[in-house]
Amino acid sequence: MTEGHVDFRGYRTWYRVTGSLDADKAPLVVVHGGPGCTHDYLDSLTGLADTGRAVIHYDQLGNGGSTHLPDKGADFWTVDLFTAELDNLVAELGIAGRYHVMGQSWGGMLAAEHAVTRPVGLRSVVIADSPASMELWLAAANGLREQLPADVQATLLRHEEAGTTDSEEYAAATRVFYDRHVCRIPWPEEVARTFAAMDEDPTVYHTMNGPSEFHVVGTLKDWTIIDRLDRVTAPALLISGRYDEATPEVVQPYADRIPDVRWQIFENSSHMPHVEEKDACLEAVAAFIAEHD
Repeated sequence: MTEGHVDFRGYRTWYRVTGSLDADKAPLVVVHGGPGCTHDYLDSLTGLADTGRAVIHYDQLGNGGSTHLPDKGADFWTVDLFTAELDNLVAELGIAGRYHVMGQSWGGMLAAEHAVTRPVGLRSVVIADSPASMELWLAAANGLREQLPADVQATLLRHEEAGTTDSEEYAAATRVFYDRHVCRIPWPEEVARTFAAMDEDPTVYHTMNGPSEFHVVGTLKDWTIIDRLDRVTAPALLISGRYDEATPEVVQPYADRIPDVRWQIFENSSHMPHVEEKDACLEAVAAFIAEHD
């Protein structure tokens, strides 16, 4: 493994390469979710380096090992900022001629935004557990929320109405949802590490998303890519879990509108098949991207 930083608009983007960028196989860039997570919860994907390709993780601006900017407001934290950062990383690492991208959750939204621009070197894109619009995401989240125990629902609503979503009681109630629809197994250390980092600096998550996965009041609430998906020319693999907060309804537009697409649902997973069914998920990703080197 090698780690470093690339300059981006006067700030620094942290990255890590597992394997060699000089390998015969095209490297894979892994894009984390949030917005506002860190790369840590996607560490299992380093296992793909065992197939003979470099795997690149990075922390998006404002998170993890990259420059933190807690004083920046909503006008700074935009989708365009993060797509430009991804473009910059690919260029600075010298892989723009041939590479794959895998994005998870918000990272899959970014991967799709990247793919619709038709980068010449993009060999394939993996969109994992991602909505095609936030309107669909919110509708699905509300449906799942209504299935929570009545006392949990009441606690969530009470704190959201009172503006006390930073309370421990609200956090405990959200964890009930997360244990059902985000990660259904005991959280591995790398997953806990990402959530701890978000708690330490929630700037990006709170600004773009909101206080929880299902209470989206940030700048992303009106985002959609549905009407642009037919521009994607790279082959695409969709991944989701049977119990995923990214329900089939929120993923369906990708399947309907991307010309070259396939979709795999992991039956024993929620939002993190790469953790919950690690071996099967990595095998599926490895096989797909190998087809398109």
